[in-house]
Amino acid sequence: MLKNALQAGMISLAVGVVVLIFKWIAFWLTGSVALYSDALESFVNVAAAAAMLIALKIAHQPADQEHPFGHSKAEYFSAILESMLIGVAALATINEAVSRLLNPMALEAPLIGLMVSFVASLMNGFLAWFLLKQSKALQSPALKADGLHILSDVITSIGIWFGVGLAWLTGWWILDPLLAMGVAIHILWMGWNLLKDSVDSLMDKSMNKEDLSIVKTVISREMTGALQVHHVRTRQAGKKRFIEFHLVVPATMQVVIAHEICDRIELALETALPDIEVTIHVEPEEQSIVHDIISPR
Repeated sequence: MLKNALQAGMISLAVGVVVLIFKWIAFWLTGSVALYSDALESFVNVAAAAAMLIALKIAHQPADQEHPFGHSKAEYFSAILESMLIGVAALATINEAVSRLLNPMALEAPLIGLMVSFVASLMNGFLAWFLLKQSKALQSPALKADGLHILSDVITSIGIWFGVGLAWLTGWWILDPLLAMGVAIHILWMGWNLLKDSVDSLMDKSMNKEDLSIVKTVISREMTGALQVHHVRTRQAGKKRFIEFHLVVPATMQVVIAHEICDRIELALETALPDIEVTIHVEPEEQSIVHDIISPR
Protein backbone atom coordinates (compact mmCIF):
# COMPACT_ATOMS: atom_id res chain seq x y z
CA MET A 1 0.00 0.00 0.00
CA LEU A 2 2.85 2.40 0.83
CA LYS A 3 4.45 1.66 -2.53
CA ASN A 4 1.23 2.56 -4.38
CA ALA A 5 0.77 5.74 -2.37
CA LEU A 6 4.37 6.85 -3.00
CA GLN A 7 4.03 6.08 -6.72
CA ALA A 8 0.90 8.26 -6.84
CA GLY A 9 2.80 11.01 -5.02
CA MET A 10 5.74 10.80 -7.44
CA ILE A 11 3.38 10.99 -10.42
CA SER A 12 1.71 14.05 -8.87
CA LEU A 13 5.10 15.74 -8.39
CA ALA A 14 6.31 14.94 -11.92
CA VAL A 15 3.10 16.08 -13.62
CA GLY A 16 3.00 19.15 -11.38
CA VAL A 17 6.46 20.25 -12.59
CA VAL A 18 5.46 19.82 -16.25
CA VAL A 19 2.17 21.69 -15.73
CA LEU A 20 4.04 24.48 -13.91
CA ILE A 21 6.35 24.94 -16.90
CA PHE A 22 3.43 25.07 -19.32
CA LYS A 23 1.44 27.57 -17.25
CA TRP A 24 4.41 29.89 -16.81
CA ILE A 25 4.96 29.78 -20.56
CA ALA A 26 1.28 30.75 -21.00
CA PHE A 27 1.76 33.68 -18.59
CA TRP A 28 5.02 34.72 -20.27
CA LEU A 29 3.35 34.70 -23.70
CA THR A 30 0.35 36.80 -22.64
CA GLY A 31 1.28 38.84 -19.57
CA SER A 32 -2.17 37.98 -18.18
CA VAL A 33 -2.57 38.43 -14.42
CA ALA A 34 -5.27 35.74 -14.46
CA LEU A 35 -2.86 33.28 -16.07
CA TYR A 36 -0.24 34.46 -13.59
CA SER A 37 -2.54 33.41 -10.74
CA ASP A 38 -3.03 30.06 -12.46
CA ALA A 39 0.74 29.59 -12.78
CA LEU A 40 1.32 30.67 -9.20
CA GLU A 41 -1.10 28.01 -7.99
CA SER A 42 0.96 25.43 -9.87
CA PHE A 43 3.91 26.37 -7.65
CA VAL A 44 1.68 25.42 -4.73
CA ASN A 45 0.83 22.11 -6.42
CA VAL A 46 4.51 21.20 -6.78
CA ALA A 47 5.40 22.21 -3.21
CA ALA A 48 2.37 20.35 -1.88
CA ALA A 49 3.25 17.19 -3.84
CA ALA A 50 6.77 17.24 -2.36
CA ALA A 51 5.37 17.69 1.17
CA MET A 52 2.85 14.93 0.52
CA LEU A 53 5.62 12.46 -0.35
CA ILE A 54 7.38 13.17 2.93
CA ALA A 55 4.11 12.88 4.87
CA LEU A 56 3.23 9.57 3.19
CA LYS A 57 6.57 8.06 4.16
CA ILE A 58 6.11 9.14 7.78
CA ALA A 59 2.44 8.13 7.94
CA HIS A 60 3.18 4.56 6.84
CA GLN A 61 5.87 3.94 9.44
CA PRO A 62 4.81 1.22 11.90
CA ALA A 63 3.81 2.03 15.46
CA ASP A 64 6.70 2.35 17.90
CA GLN A 65 7.20 2.92 21.63
CA GLU A 66 6.84 6.68 21.34
CA HIS A 67 3.92 6.49 18.88
CA PRO A 68 1.90 3.41 19.90
CA PHE A 69 -1.05 4.39 17.71
CA GLY A 70 1.12 4.81 14.61
CA HIS A 71 2.01 7.86 12.52
CA SER A 72 -1.02 8.07 10.22
CA LYS A 73 -1.91 11.65 11.25
CA ALA A 74 1.23 12.89 9.50
CA GLU A 75 -0.77 13.11 6.27
CA TYR A 76 -2.90 15.88 7.72
CA PHE A 77 0.17 18.07 8.24
CA SER A 78 0.87 18.04 4.50
CA ALA A 79 -2.74 19.07 3.90
CA ILE A 80 -2.35 21.95 6.40
CA LEU A 81 0.87 23.06 4.70
CA GLU A 82 -0.90 22.94 1.35
CA SER A 83 -3.71 25.16 2.65
CA MET A 84 -1.16 27.70 3.91
CA LEU A 85 0.64 27.73 0.57
CA ILE A 86 -2.69 28.24 -1.16
CA GLY A 87 -3.25 31.32 1.00
CA VAL A 88 0.17 32.75 0.10
CA ALA A 89 -0.49 32.21 -3.63
CA ALA A 90 -3.89 33.89 -3.35
CA LEU A 91 -2.51 36.96 -1.56
CA ALA A 92 0.30 37.30 -4.12
CA THR A 93 -2.29 37.15 -6.91
CA ILE A 94 -4.43 39.85 -5.27
CA ASN A 95 -1.39 42.10 -4.92
CA GLU A 96 -0.54 41.73 -8.62
CA ALA A 97 -4.18 42.12 -9.68
CA VAL A 98 -4.61 45.39 -7.76
CA SER A 99 -1.52 46.80 -9.48
CA ARG A 100 -2.84 45.81 -12.92
CA LEU A 101 -6.34 47.04 -12.06
CA LEU A 102 -4.91 50.54 -11.62
CA ASN A 103 -3.05 50.24 -14.91
CA PRO A 104 -4.86 47.86 -17.34
CA MET A 105 -2.90 46.75 -20.41
CA ALA A 106 -3.57 44.69 -23.50
CA LEU A 107 -2.47 41.04 -23.52
CA GLU A 108 0.12 39.69 -25.92
CA ALA A 109 -0.53 36.51 -27.96
CA PRO A 110 -3.61 35.52 -25.92
CA LEU A 111 -4.67 32.71 -28.28
CA ILE A 112 -1.33 30.87 -28.09
CA GLY A 113 -1.17 31.41 -24.35
CA LEU A 114 -4.65 29.98 -23.86
CA MET A 115 -3.78 26.95 -25.98
CA VAL A 116 -0.70 26.26 -23.84
CA SER A 117 -2.81 26.69 -20.70
CA PHE A 118 -5.40 24.26 -22.09
CA VAL A 119 -2.77 21.54 -22.57
CA ALA A 120 -1.56 22.06 -18.99
CA SER A 121 -5.08 21.86 -17.60
CA LEU A 122 -5.78 18.70 -19.58
CA MET A 123 -2.82 17.05 -17.85
CA ASN A 124 -4.07 18.36 -14.51
CA GLY A 125 -7.52 16.92 -15.18
CA PHE A 126 -6.15 13.41 -15.71
CA LEU A 127 -3.92 13.81 -12.64
CA ALA A 128 -6.85 14.87 -10.42
CA TRP A 129 -8.90 11.85 -11.59
CA PHE A 130 -5.96 9.51 -10.88
CA LEU A 131 -5.23 10.94 -7.41
CA LEU A 132 -8.87 10.84 -6.28
CA LYS A 133 -9.19 7.26 -7.50
CA GLN A 134 -6.02 6.26 -5.62
CA SER A 135 -7.03 8.16 -2.47
CA LYS A 136 -10.27 6.18 -2.32
CA ALA A 137 -8.51 2.86 -2.84
CA LEU A 138 -5.74 3.63 -0.33
CA GLN A 139 -7.84 5.64 2.18
CA SER A 140 -5.26 8.45 2.00
CA PRO A 141 -6.30 11.97 3.11
CA ALA A 142 -3.08 13.42 1.67
CA LEU A 143 -3.79 12.04 -1.81
CA LYS A 144 -7.42 13.16 -1.52
CA ALA A 145 -6.39 16.71 -0.52
CA ASP A 146 -3.95 16.89 -3.44
CA GLY A 147 -6.53 15.50 -5.87
CA LEU A 148 -9.25 17.94 -4.79
CA HIS A 149 -6.81 20.84 -4.95
CA ILE A 150 -5.78 19.97 -8.50
CA LEU A 151 -9.41 19.42 -9.53
CA SER A 152 -10.20 22.89 -8.20
CA ASP A 153 -7.23 24.18 -10.21
CA VAL A 154 -8.76 22.70 -13.38
CA ILE A 155 -12.12 24.35 -12.68
CA THR A 156 -10.38 27.66 -12.02
CA SER A 157 -8.47 27.36 -15.31
CA ILE A 158 -11.70 26.86 -17.25
CA GLY A 159 -13.04 30.11 -15.80
CA ILE A 160 -9.80 31.86 -16.70
CA TRP A 161 -10.01 30.73 -20.34
CA PHE A 162 -13.47 32.23 -20.71
CA GLY A 163 -12.47 35.43 -18.91
CA VAL A 164 -9.26 36.02 -20.84
CA GLY A 165 -10.99 35.06 -24.08
CA LEU A 166 -13.76 37.56 -23.39
CA ALA A 167 -11.23 40.30 -22.59
CA TRP A 168 -9.43 39.54 -25.85
CA LEU A 169 -12.62 39.60 -27.95
CA THR A 170 -14.06 42.76 -26.36
CA GLY A 171 -10.88 44.69 -25.64
CA TRP A 172 -12.00 45.17 -22.01
CA TRP A 173 -8.60 44.41 -20.55
CA ILE A 174 -9.75 45.36 -17.06
CA LEU A 175 -11.50 41.97 -17.05
CA ASP A 176 -8.10 40.30 -16.68
CA PRO A 177 -7.21 41.69 -13.20
CA LEU A 178 -10.84 41.44 -12.07
CA LEU A 179 -10.88 37.79 -13.03
CA ALA A 180 -7.55 37.24 -11.26
CA MET A 181 -9.01 38.67 -8.06
CA GLY A 182 -12.01 36.39 -8.38
CA VAL A 183 -9.69 33.40 -8.80
CA ALA A 184 -7.69 34.48 -5.74
CA ILE A 185 -10.84 34.67 -3.60
CA HIS A 186 -11.85 31.21 -4.78
CA ILE A 187 -8.39 29.87 -3.94
CA LEU A 188 -8.55 31.40 -0.46
CA TRP A 189 -11.93 29.74 0.14
CA MET A 190 -10.56 26.40 -1.02
CA GLY A 191 -7.53 26.75 1.24
CA TRP A 192 -9.72 27.60 4.23
CA ASN A 193 -11.89 24.51 3.72
CA LEU A 194 -8.82 22.31 3.37
CA LEU A 195 -7.32 23.78 6.56
CA LYS A 196 -10.59 23.36 8.46
CA ASP A 197 -10.99 19.70 7.44
CA SER A 198 -7.38 18.86 8.31
CA VAL A 199 -7.49 20.52 11.74
CA ASP A 200 -10.84 18.84 12.39
CA SER A 201 -9.28 15.45 11.71
CA LEU A 202 -6.28 16.19 13.92
CA MET A 203 -8.79 16.80 16.72
CA ASP A 204 -10.02 13.18 16.48
CA LYS A 205 -13.07 13.66 14.30
CA SER A 206 -15.38 10.65 14.35
CA MET A 207 -15.87 8.25 11.46
CA ASN A 208 -18.14 9.37 8.64
CA LYS A 209 -21.82 8.40 8.80
CA GLU A 210 -21.48 5.63 6.23
CA ASP A 211 -18.70 3.83 8.13
CA LEU A 212 -20.47 4.33 11.45
CA SER A 213 -23.60 2.74 10.01
CA ILE A 214 -21.52 -0.29 8.97
CA VAL A 215 -20.03 -0.49 12.47
CA LYS A 216 -23.45 -0.54 14.13
CA THR A 217 -24.81 -3.12 11.68
CA VAL A 218 -21.83 -5.45 12.20
CA ILE A 219 -21.94 -5.15 16.00
CA SER A 220 -25.67 -5.83 16.09
CA ARG A 221 -25.22 -8.92 13.93
CA GLU A 222 -22.22 -10.37 15.77
CA MET A 223 -23.05 -9.64 19.44
CA THR A 224 -25.28 -12.69 19.93
CA GLY A 225 -25.06 -13.78 23.55
CA ALA A 226 -24.49 -10.23 24.81
CA LEU A 227 -27.24 -7.92 26.02
CA GLN A 228 -26.33 -4.52 24.60
CA VAL A 229 -23.57 -2.21 23.42
CA HIS A 230 -23.32 1.42 24.50
CA HIS A 231 -20.88 4.35 24.67
CA VAL A 232 -19.67 3.77 21.10
CA ARG A 233 -16.86 6.21 20.25
CA THR A 234 -14.91 6.40 17.01
CA ARG A 235 -12.15 8.48 15.49
CA GLN A 236 -10.14 8.42 12.29
CA ALA A 237 -6.49 9.22 11.63
CA GLY A 238 -5.60 8.98 7.97
CA LYS A 239 -6.46 5.48 6.79
CA LYS A 240 -6.57 4.19 10.37
CA ARG A 241 -9.92 3.92 12.16
CA PHE A 242 -10.34 3.49 15.91
CA ILE A 243 -13.48 2.35 17.70
CA GLU A 244 -14.23 1.61 21.33
CA PHE A 245 -17.44 0.64 23.13
CA HIS A 246 -18.89 -1.07 26.21
CA LEU A 247 -20.30 -4.60 25.77
CA VAL A 248 -22.86 -5.62 28.39
CA VAL A 249 -23.17 -9.37 29.09
CA PRO A 250 -25.12 -11.46 31.65
CA ALA A 251 -23.47 -11.24 35.06
CA THR A 252 -23.13 -15.04 35.22
CA MET A 253 -21.45 -15.37 31.80
CA GLN A 254 -18.01 -16.97 31.89
CA VAL A 255 -15.07 -14.78 30.92
CA VAL A 256 -14.04 -17.14 28.14
CA ILE A 257 -17.48 -16.85 26.47
CA ALA A 258 -17.47 -13.05 26.74
CA HIS A 259 -14.01 -13.08 25.22
CA GLU A 260 -15.24 -15.20 22.30
CA ILE A 261 -18.01 -12.67 21.62
CA CYS A 262 -15.43 -9.85 21.61
CA ASP A 263 -13.19 -11.77 19.21
CA ARG A 264 -16.12 -12.43 16.89
CA ILE A 265 -17.10 -8.77 16.81
CA GLU A 266 -13.50 -7.60 16.29
CA LEU A 267 -12.93 -10.01 13.39
CA ALA A 268 -16.17 -8.97 11.68
CA LEU A 269 -15.34 -5.27 12.05
CA GLU A 270 -11.80 -5.78 10.72
CA THR A 271 -13.24 -7.63 7.72
CA ALA A 272 -15.87 -4.98 7.00
CA LEU A 273 -13.55 -2.00 7.54
CA PRO A 274 -9.82 -2.57 6.92
CA ASP A 275 -7.27 -0.70 9.05
CA ILE A 276 -9.52 -0.57 12.11
CA GLU A 277 -8.50 -1.01 15.73
CA VAL A 278 -11.22 -2.13 18.15
CA THR A 279 -11.24 -1.74 21.94
CA ILE A 280 -14.08 -3.42 23.89
CA HIS A 281 -14.86 -2.92 27.58
CA VAL A 282 -16.96 -5.80 28.97
CA GLU A 283 -19.52 -4.98 31.68
CA PRO A 284 -22.09 -7.00 33.70
CA GLU A 285 -25.80 -6.49 33.05
CA GLU A 286 -26.09 -4.12 36.01
CA GLN A 287 -24.35 -1.55 33.79
CA SER A 288 -27.10 -1.60 31.16
CA ILE A 289 -28.49 1.76 30.04
CA VAL A 290 -31.71 2.67 28.27
CA HIS A 291 -30.51 5.15 25.67
CA ASP A 292 -27.97 5.31 22.82
CA ILE A 293 -27.58 1.53 22.69
CA ILE A 294 -27.06 -1.20 20.10
CA SER A 295 -29.08 -4.36 20.65
CA PRO A 296 -28.49 -7.84 19.14
CA ARG A 297 -30.56 -8.81 16.16
